Amino acid sequence: MGRYFCNESELNCAWDRILSAFWQRYPNPFSTHVLTEDVLFREVTPDNCLLSRRLFTKTNLLPRWAERVFPSHLNRSVYIVEDSVVDPKAHTLTTHTLNVNHTRFMTVVERCVFHGVEERPSWTQIRREAWITSGVFGLSRPIQKFGLARFKSNQVKSMKGLEYALSKLHSESQPSRIHGDQDQDSPLPPATQKPQEYS
Repeated sequence: MGRYFCNESELNCAWDRILSAFWQRYPNPFSTHVLTEDVLFREVTPDNCLLSRRLFTKTNLLPRWAERVFPSHLNRSVYIVEDSVVDPKAHTLTTHTLNVNHTRFMTVVERCVFHGVEERPSWTQIRREAWITSGVFGLSRPIQKFGLARFKSNQVKSMKGLEYALSKLHSESQPSRIHGDQDQDSPLPPATQKPQEYS
């Protein structure tokens, strides 16, 4: 058993602009925990879909209670593999991410779909799902709870980073209006969302 999180939101921006900004999100001031980004693989399929695999290095700081239990090496960086598929015909960008180290401590699998809205070309729908598990006997529940909280925090940072990339890419004086999961410090208006959590 693990934790499952789902969030559906909408972004007031055309899908093709989202796609352009997606590849240029880093670096940005909202995602300083992302240290490096490398393209491992990229090709165009016969049906004109773009397949990519990227490797990210991110910081992996533990909460204080975990530092007393686990070896200090877990405080080092975590490596994330992201596989993505761009389908220009369906107007979808689908990403799957997975950490490839520290997997016994915690594994976070994320699936995110950016989908252009045919009836409203200036809007993009976003569905983000995450599965969080831990193999540490006796501590899996608090670790999963910690992982879920961190995932939510990083999700907010990711959306702010995407907004920053959009603003920078298109030289906009005002950031795009986002409807989705945001924290109180966000400069964006209140969101309409459908979050779900299961344990």
